[in-house]
Amino acid sequence: MPEVLFANSESAIKSESGERIPTALESEIRHIYKRSPLYQKRYPLNAEPLNWNLFKDIPLLSKREIVERGHYAFFNDHLEVERGLEQKKLEYESTSGTTSGPMTVIMEEGWWTAQTQRAYRTSPILRPYADKPYRKCVLAPVGCSSNLCPYEDHPFPNRYFDGTVYLNLSSDPFAFPESEWDRIVIELQATKPEVIEGEPVYLSLLARAAKKRGVSVPSIKVVILTYGKASLQHSKRIQEVFPAKQVDLYGSTEAGYLFVGEAFKDDSVVIDENAFIELIPWRPEMKDTFQIVVTTRDREAMPLLRYHTCDIVKRMPTGYRILGREKDLYFRKDGSLVTVTDIDAALPSDFACWHYMLSQTADLRWDFHYVSDHALDHTKVEEALAECIGEGARVNAFRRRSIAPAGSGKFSLLKPLSKV
Repeated sequence: MPEVLFANSESAIKSESGERIPTALESEIRHIYKRSPLYQKRYPLNAEPLNWNLFKDIPLLSKREIVERGHYAFFNDHLEVERGLEQKKLEYESTSGTTSGPMTVIMEEGWWTAQTQRAYRTSPILRPYADKPYRKCVLAPVGCSSNLCPYEDHPFPNRYFDGTVYLNLSSDPFAFPESEWDRIVIELQATKPEVIEGEPVYLSLLARAAKKRGVSVPSIKVVILTYGKASLQHSKRIQEVFPAKQVDLYGSTEAGYLFVGEAFKDDSVVIDENAFIELIPWRPEMKDTFQIVVTTRDREAMPLLRYHTCDIVKRMPTGYRILGREKDLYFRKDGSLVTVTDIDAALPSDFACWHYMLSQTADLRWDFHYVSDHALDHTKVEEALAECIGEGARVNAFRRRSIAPAGSGKFSLLKPLSKV
């Protein structure tokens, strides 16, 4: 029996020996050590076969360490990076990283497209689009995933690349003027996409703009929710305007796509060809709830070995549920957990909004901000959420015109006070 749990399918982590790690995993680790000098410096490996004890001794890689060491630490020579970027053999992107600063991610040309194709092949809903030309529109934060998102001020159709139109020219959809939404909706109609992909808040507000203008886009067959955590409110508002299958595609700029499943069906699976994903039990009292640790596959530039993502997943009978970032989860004093799923379930059945954020302001005080076109019954909402949180919590609801994203451009749904 392997001493490490994985979320991957059994075929991806099949081991011929109980003591040795799977051949595919060992081969990937050896390749990572050859590609990047960082890992030999952190934990030298010799030529002896890797068993589970040696594997577990390889230290976890954190976002903070990547930020502090810098992206050059993954390469033998910084000139290798400069030449690669100049010759367009390498691409770069800056992602949110940590409070210490942003993370610069270097990737080989074509890697993002290839791992996206592998993600599509893993999903029964997306598989028909994996190996054929199709039309797609993307609406997401600037710099969403590698520099394949060219948000320069180009007129349409000069933002049309390989069948994909990048709709927005800037971040924060709450700041878009009506003239910008006019342009976006017209381009959506002109493109007639089969797939739309985006951050859930952006797509929710796109649905709002289309509804306001009386626009439907019957060509849309699939909606991909990615780049951020979706609430059931987002999903419902999008579904009302764009009645198509919804896919939850989870990953990060630095690691690529890792899980895919039908949205809100608790059936997400690992994209085996993209990564090995270890499951680290999070808390003893929380059965089937894990931190995830990622080892990327077939990555030449900045491969990640035992990368601690700070994301939490829960194993369900039908697959996995992505709970979100550890810092965005709330623990009651009795140790029980409150997640966005619980907040969604607690909201009254007649409640409808385009976006919300439940923010803790004191030990037992919470503010619920929501964006809606109509005034709602705050008493019902406040009582429902207070009962969900428990412990005598008090919730105040506020209807807002907008809810600002964090400095990174990301939106939060559940925002507990920072743990000291």
